Amino acid sequence: MRALRKVAPGAGLEWTRVDEPDCGPWDVKVRVLRTGICGTDLHILAWDSSAEAMCDTVPFTPGHEFYGEIVEVGSQVDDVRVGDRVSGEGHVVCGTCRNCRAGRRQMCNRVRSVGVQREGAFAEYVTVPHENVWVHEHEGGQELISPELGAAFDPLGNAVHTALKFPLVGEDVLITGAGPIGQMAAAVARHAGARYITITDISPERLAMAEDCGADVVLDVSTTRVLDAQRQLGMREGFDVGLEITGQARALQEMIENMNHGGKIALLGLPSRQFEIDWTAVVTRMLTLQGIYGREMYETWNAMSAMLSTSRTLRSAIERTITHVLPAADWEDGFALAREGKAGKVLLDWSDVAD
Repeated sequence: MRALRKVAPGAGLEWTRVDEPDCGPWDVKVRVLRTGICGTDLHILAWDSSAEAMCDTVPFTPGHEFYGEIVEVGSQVDDVRVGDRVSGEGHVVCGTCRNCRAGRRQMCNRVRSVGVQREGAFAEYVTVPHENVWVHEHEGGQELISPELGAAFDPLGNAVHTALKFPLVGEDVLITGAGPIGQMAAAVARHAGARYITITDISPERLAMAEDCGADVVLDVSTTRVLDAQRQLGMREGFDVGLEITGQARALQEMIENMNHGGKIALLGLPSRQFEIDWTAVVTRMLTLQGIYGREMYETWNAMSAMLSTSRTLRSAIERTITHVLPAADWEDGFALAREGKAGKVLLDWSDVAD
């Protein structure tokens, strides 16, 4: 099969051929139709320090945001069928640690990630444990989710997990980072009943997309400060909920400066370096800082499926965050678009991979 591989340590990926994966007794084999390009994939392409720390062995196939069709099921699988259309949960958990046994699988301390520590979905086929696929509903034989939207379920799950970590009804929300996940988080926060939503970035293109997703104020923080948004909105106090998506030092530092007493911050962005924050402000303002990793398995999946099936407005907003779909063979162009930081979600189409 065709695959996009990390064949050796160092920058770059290779468009190559590998054997199709085997399907174990508890696994399913998926014919990949769409994949999303994630920030993690950009790290792996560059082979920077983050990629070296995350990835166990080379060679391997990256890619963890995917949608496809089940073509084979293992002998012990009875709840997933050939022909099912699915999205993939990329975190493969051990099932036996304390958190897994307590139903907190997203907190597994032996998790291995598809496309990072095991073979991924930048290929015509991928094999994963059967419990790691989310089967999409059908109605009258018709799919309710497009392949493009199905491929975005992984980042949408990040956005939903982050946005819904704390109650949002009537709250003032600050989102730092207007990339695809930040845009999705703004749409979810609007759907969930937030009062005012402010989102920050330095990309005019992405800020315009975030405004289209429901943000009340979009700020280019290369020229404007968050405090200006509070004045613009007539806010007398700071933000109630913060969603930090960037992993940038200044983004979190400025968020803390602008939180109301008792404010709550959900942290999704992964920093590329260590940095200081104002712990005196955290303590004296009684702030809550909550790390977010991946999705809750599988309550987040239930939540986002339900929201998309009941709200055309939310569904339309999420679909608009997907700005480019390219043939998989044009992966270099796709990665360039994602790296440039002006596009929304960039997808690769594997449905007709030509030699």
